Amino acid sequence: MAPSATDPPAQASTPENAIPPAQLYTPRESRFEKFIEVQADGYQEAKARRDQGAAIVIDNGSSVTRAGWSFEAAPRLNLVPIYSRYRDRKLGKTYSFVGADVYADTTARGHMRNAFEAGSGIVSNWDVMESVLDYVFIKLGIDGANGGVDVPIVMTEAVANLAYSRKTMTEIVFEAYSAPSLAFGIDSLFSYDYNDGKTGLVVSSSHSSTHVIPVLNSKAILTQATRLNWGGSQSAEYLLKLLRLKYPTFPGKLNSSQAEYMLRDHCYLSQEYDQELSKYLDWTGLEDRDHVIQYPYTEEVIVQKSEEELARVAEKRKESGRRLQEQAAKMRLEKLIRKEQELDYYRDLQNRLANETKKEIKRMLDAEELKDEAALERTIKELDKSIRKARTKDVGGPEVEEEVEEPDFSLLEIADDQLDEAGIKQKRHQKLMKSNHEARARAKAEKEKEKARIAEEQRVDEEKRENNLEGWLQERRNARAGLIQKIKDRDRLKADLGNRKSLASQIRMKSIANLASDTPTKKRRRGGDDDNFGANDDDWGVYRQIATGDGSDDEEEEDLGVTLKTLEADLLKYDPEFTDQHTLDAQTDWTKSLVHAFLRGPRPFDLKSQGEAHQLHLNVERIRVPEVVFQPSIAGLDQAGIVEIAADILTQRLSGVGGSQDAFLKDIFLTGGSSLFLNFDERLREGLRAYLPAEAPLNVRRAKDSVLDPWRGAAKWAGGEKWKTAAVTRDEYLEKGAEYMKEHDLGNAYS
Repeated sequence: MAPSATDPPAQASTPENAIPPAQLYTPRESRFEKFIEVQADGYQEAKARRDQGAAIVIDNGSSVTRAGWSFEAAPRLNLVPIYSRYRDRKLGKTYSFVGADVYADTTARGHMRNAFEAGSGIVSNWDVMESVLDYVFIKLGIDGANGGVDVPIVMTEAVANLAYSRKTMTEIVFEAYSAPSLAFGIDSLFSYDYNDGKTGLVVSSSHSSTHVIPVLNSKAILTQATRLNWGGSQSAEYLLKLLRLKYPTFPGKLNSSQAEYMLRDHCYLSQEYDQELSKYLDWTGLEDRDHVIQYPYTEEVIVQKSEEELARVAEKRKESGRRLQEQAAKMRLEKLIRKEQELDYYRDLQNRLANETKKEIKRMLDAEELKDEAALERTIKELDKSIRKARTKDVGGPEVEEEVEEPDFSLLEIADDQLDEAGIKQKRHQKLMKSNHEARARAKAEKEKEKARIAEEQRVDEEKRENNLEGWLQERRNARAGLIQKIKDRDRLKADLGNRKSLASQIRMKSIANLASDTPTKKRRRGGDDDNFGANDDDWGVYRQIATGDGSDDEEEEDLGVTLKTLEADLLKYDPEFTDQHTLDAQTDWTKSLVHAFLRGPRPFDLKSQGEAHQLHLNVERIRVPEVVFQPSIAGLDQAGIVEIAADILTQRLSGVGGSQDAFLKDIFLTGGSSLFLNFDERLREGLRAYLPAEAPLNVRRAKDSVLDPWRGAAKWAGGEKWKTAAVTRDEYLEKGAEYMKEHDLGNAYS
């Protein structure tokens, strides 16, 4: 396992130091391995051992179904509980696939279905479950009378399994397969029994969930058992979600199967999560903590460039300039899109108001802070007008002239004494409309004048470029250098304003205090105590001085960025010595970027390399995903962590149960595939220690094999006296029905 971020630091290193090449890991996923032959020898031996209680043992897990014989040490079949069925119309045949065989056929993958409900251990698709059982019995070579199963069956089930689910499984086993008997049990309790557990606390972290079950004298106290809705499948989906958010444009194909293997191979539990997380992206040792997953790719072969290729490079440079220009217009385009979305929303609201009552219309308008339907209509018109203007200016669409009726100002020529009260009111309205009309006309004329001025400036600029290219380029270089310096000064000012002891911050605070004071220090002008602030346009500059924050000067920042990108686009297009590497974005120092360390690790990233573009870097996710079982709030799960659940059971809920608390503390038992994370037992031990007295005995142990022990425990239990009394025979099923069950120490209780 890679060194932890909390380990003692080695000799300090920086990204500039020589870092060895990254160790690349290949992504793994579920695939077809080989065809499984029918294994009839086990069935023959089972018939020979009929008097010794030979049985078929099925660990019916949501991730893997394991099946074998009770007299053997390991299951013979390990298959994923999935099924696929489709009909080939050309051949006129129907094909069915079960387990890993589904991955052998591309069409079958598209029709894949799971037997279990997503994120739970409850069977929800019984057609798939029956097909899985058919596959198991066929591969085990069972050949009973009339195609039935003439061997007893022992099967695991989820904690607090639904009565309907158990009833349906019982009906399938007895009706479809005519089995002589059937017994159910809880997988984690089988594992605990196989590891010689008597009294203790079983912590089972499996594929679909995590359960904490107290056990007293080999009998589970199910009334105090608690489930945490987080397991291996949820962890894999969470890791997949984090990777997709981290690399939204990743060219490779990410799926949940790959995420499950990444979880097993690269993730671990941190002993000090908060401390390690704060230092995880430090450059020291990051090359060891950062695991690189290399996806398949096709690298572009670089050969000597010919004239045609050089021409293509020149064309590509032009394309790069165009891309920079597009980026310059991107922010304005985003504003246009937001306005269009608002317009669509208000138009939809207007359509919905047509079929509503007056009371409902008023409620809906109040919710949008609109006075009446006329206000809504005005808002729609204003948005539509603003969008058309913005589209014409930024997107380059054709100028759309508004169809405006010629206003009527006839009442302005009539004296007031010749008009009634309504006419006088209308005359006032026409007078106001005339003022607005004249103002719009003046604004339009100014707009046309401004357009002509811009066109003239562009013409002069192009003429200067054609007549004196070197001088024109030098002006662009000087302007770019000035903009970069202005951006640096702005960033430096922001940093200074964040420090309350800096000179800029102190000047700002003095300005704020002066504005808020009733007796400002600034001398008043002659004329008494009249406050004429604002009479001089320079007075308003004080607000620009005191403005701080990311959104305080957005327009200025946008103008600087747009202007810089425009200048760089011109230089890329006309200056042969100016390349993409000379742009401000390319000159950003990646060695000081936390985002670069998070996305690309401690090594430089080559944008042109297909190999690096097809790489995933696992760093913070390696400890963040497994930590959810201890801190569910990380993933938005509104439940207590496993330590709090176990501590509550041990210190509060077992007080009225026979047996001392120390007996449970002496045997905290871990089982299930999700408990295999490194440091899982250590974290649980240290977490529980904080809730217990200092002298309390505490022993946390793992199962011998957290994955196979549930099946082995069921195989050990089958054939014994407890199994004989717990199994439901076919005669009992026919007499008492599918709801009938027998309680035993390792199974669910009747509810």
